[in-house]
Amino acid sequence: MAKSSPIKRIGILTGGGDCPGLNAVIRGVVKPAHDNGLHVWGIRDGFEGFVEGRGNMLYDKDVSGILAQGGTILGTSNKGDPFHFPEEINGEIQIVDKSKEVVQNYEAWGLDALIAIGGDGTMHIAHKLSKMGLNVIGVPKTIDNDLDATDVTFGHDSAVYVVSEALDRLHTTASSHHRVMVLETMGRYAGWIALHGGLAGGADIILLPEFPFDWDFVFEKVKRRHLVGKKFSIVCVAEGAKPKGGKMVVKEIDKKRTDPIQLGGIAELVAKKIEEETGLETRYTILGHLQRGGSPTPYDRILSTKFGTYAIQLAMKKKFGRMVALKGSNITSVKIEEAIGKQKLVQPDCQAVQAGKAVGVCFGTDEC
Repeated sequence: MAKSSPIKRIGILTGGGDCPGLNAVIRGVVKPAHDNGLHVWGIRDGFEGFVEGRGNMLYDKDVSGILAQGGTILGTSNKGDPFHFPEEINGEIQIVDKSKEVVQNYEAWGLDALIAIGGDGTMHIAHKLSKMGLNVIGVPKTIDNDLDATDVTFGHDSAVYVVSEALDRLHTTASSHHRVMVLETMGRYAGWIALHGGLAGGADIILLPEFPFDWDFVFEKVKRRHLVGKKFSIVCVAEGAKPKGGKMVVKEIDKKRTDPIQLGGIAELVAKKIEEETGLETRYTILGHLQRGGSPTPYDRILSTKFGTYAIQLAMKKKFGRMVALKGSNITSVKIEEAIGKQKLVQPDCQAVQAGKAVGVCFGTDEC
């Protein structure tokens, strides 16, 4: 695992939740690797497969035609953190440390480096493994766009496209029936998907995790639109949004995950409250995993390809312990430990927020 040893075989895995663009990254790694005489070992099902020793060689033919394909040909898992690994012992699920198994498989497969594609959780794991001696390079993936070290993560644009298209469709039915429509997006503790998707889809109200909202401002916005003849309203709410003094709505607890909290259900609560307070017929829609599925947008295909090809360049130059990042219009890299130092959250002075307010969007934080 020494950095001075020649780079001949590189492992690659996709960790955490899937998203559009993963296959484009894999393609961006495998093709130039083979052109430079390197072998690529595909690790199956993320870190879960790393622990359990599942993998196989990837050849040029394996990545042919996958650029526009959603998901990941390698499979993934958000329950395979080797430092927090769920294992059934005496009929019960217990959390154990399996990081030594990862190191053993890394050596048994003859890997000289590992390219780990994933979000915040994957980068935390990658950093820990690098401290154990593995030569690791990270590629930032998350529809949530909450990694602070890169301007954008691939997968985000595709998720925003799904949200904006859903809002376009909700507009027509909301207008026809004079209803209030509430759409719930993913994003966990960051509101980027709801913010960008809501703006693109013309939402009248956008509720974000970063800004606890006041119910009265939400009700007033809907009532005022109705009074001036706008017989429908569109609300875009992030799954982690919460009212002032309230808590996030938790769908369930899954202790197999590193972060056991699964959010979901705020749209139902918002719809119920709006209907009770305003008397207007209100419906809600939860997009859920539709935001993760399907083909990547052209932007994500290009960004993913750039990320993948840059990652293999870092590997050949033996620049380990780094994560690929987009800064402005350039692809560069940062130390993984810096990449995980702070979560990127929506700020009040964000231009997207200010633009939204300028066109009349209510964020539930003040009269609008």
